[in-house]
This record gives sequence, structure tokens and C-alpha cells, in this order.
Amino acid sequence: MKRQSIAEALRDGITEEMERDTRVFCLGEDIGVPGGFGGAFTVTLGLEQKFPDRILDTPISELGFFGAAVGAAMLGMRPIADVQYSDFLFLAMDQIVNNAAKLRYMSGGTLTVPVVFRAPVGATGRGSQHAQNMERYFIGVPGLKVVAPSNAYDAKGLLKAAVRDDDPVLIFEHKLLYGSKGPRAEAGAVDATSEIPDADYVVPLGKAAVRRPGTRVTILAWLLMLHEALSAANELAAEGIDAEVIDVRSLAPVDWATLGESVARTGTVVIVEEGPKTGGVGAELAAGLLERFGDHLIAPIQRVASPDVPVPFAPVLENAYRPDARRIAAAVRDLVG
Repeated sequence: MKRQSIAEALRDGITEEMERDTRVFCLGEDIGVPGGFGGAFTVTLGLEQKFPDRILDTPISELGFFGAAVGAAMLGMRPIADVQYSDFLFLAMDQIVNNAAKLRYMSGGTLTVPVVFRAPVGATGRGSQHAQNMERYFIGVPGLKVVAPSNAYDAKGLLKAAVRDDDPVLIFEHKLLYGSKGPRAEAGAVDATSEIPDADYVVPLGKAAVRRPGTRVTILAWLLMLHEALSAANELAAEGIDAEVIDVRSLAPVDWATLGESVARTGTVVIVEEGPKTGGVGAELAAGLLERFGDHLIAPIQRVASPDVPVPFAPVLENAYRPDARRIAAAVRDLVG
């Protein structure tokens, strides 16, 4: 057992999967530079020395190397494609949405595409085209699984499960949760370290996790917002408001059973999302809860997202773009009275 950051846990997870299965390899920009940073956030640091033939640096062409990853997966390999910032996924949309996600269906099940796409999200001081939360654009894509870990244990376990899955999986990782060091560190980072077992393990795709049991209100969150939600729940507990906090964790497919069991008990839901106020994962969760468990709701579903900010531009609008524990607690108070 050892305590690790998300960056360290992901690095070990990739290492273990590459040692376990020779079909696993990584490709992306600046991930294999000898003596380099190990990608934008140190996740592949040093792996070019352990696996010189399977940590592949690519040209600056997301469409190109995502296409190479999809083709390799179709031929039986298990690639992990590393995009430096999730914003750049837009450059590879055709390969992700029209190819990776669709080929199993289009081939009548004769093809599988076991590819993992890794992508950092979240507003930081790196500029508006390096500061978006991209989950909203991919959760409705048929054939694509989407996960978003909030801690190191889940990050490693979900990555290992994704590598072993026969469908394409997109893993969103928050910049402020990595725990990267040196020049790759981010100001304002949150402690997302975990005790990581020495034994092999996976975290199943498609499962949420109850992080704090409660009876009065259900708070749904993921990534960085899970930490803010837990802080808000602790603040509310001092006022006698018992909040259950669920780490949604799997954004596609959603674990409706876990969410529904909680909603059936509390009857009240607050959904917390980092990102623009309209649409998004929160809107999809709200719609799904109303459709499936509307009879259990005793209050309207409350969403906590950003104010109307057309283009979130960090760091100028960073505080407006990211809900904090204070705003979450205020939303809960407004809802429960």
C-alpha cells in the first residue's frame, strides 16, 4: 500500500497494463521525450525508458494520431492516446465520434475498438483554449464510454478497466487534481491522493460511488466538483442538513441504480458541474432523474454551474466559471428551506 497522486497512480496503472499485455502502447505529443516532462502533466514521466518501443511521440496532429490509435485498436492492439488538453479533442472529433464510437455497430459486432483516450479538463491559468470542461460534448455519443475520476484510486482503477474494455473509453482528468510537481504543477491544486494497494485491481466502468451518506438531500458531482461538494456537505452538516454526496464518476453509462436509490430516500437533488450554465452533463442527469425517478422528487432539481459566460477565459473569469463550496451550500439551503 502506498499513497499516490493521480498523476503517479495513472503512471503506475499504465506501466502495469503495459507489463501485463504487450498489445498496450501509448501515443501522443511530447509523451516520450528523453528527459522530458512526461506529457503535459507528467503522467508518462520516465516510461520512454521502460518501454522505448511503446511510448510513441507523435506530430502535432490530433486527428492523425487519434486515427492511428483507432486503426491500431481495430487490428487488435490496445492503445492509450494522450491529448495534452481536452480542448484539442475538437481536432479529432471525426475519429472519436464517427469512427471509434461507431465501428463496432457498423461492422455488426465483428470489429471492436479497444482504445483509451486520456484528456485533461478544467479552468486554470493556461488560456481559454486550454481551460474548458469537455465532458458535455461526449456523453451523448452512442458507443463511447466516458469516465471522470476524482481521486487517485479511481483514476488508476478506471484506467486499467478502460484498457481491458473492448469499447472506446474517454477518461477526463482534472488539471487541479493531478498532483503534478515542478514546472507541471498547477496553482490552486486540490489533494486527490489515495492509498493505492499493491495488488492488481480495477474500478468497474459504469458505477457511481457514495462518498458521504446522507438523508436530506442528494448532491451529485464528479472530478474537482466532488471535492467542493464534500466541503459544502460538511458545512451543511453543522447546520443540521444531512447531505448525501455521490461521485457520479461514470458519465456514460450513468449508474442510474445508485443515483435512483439515493433520490428515492432524499427526494431532493443538487447537481454540481464545472462549466457553462446551460446544457451539459448536469442537464442530462436532471432529465434522466426526472424520467426515471420523478415520482420520488419532493422538490425541483437544482443545478449549480457557472453564470452565463460565453467563453470561459481563465484566469480572468476563473472564479465565475467554477462553483465553490459556498455556492453549493447556498443552493442546497435554497432548495431544502
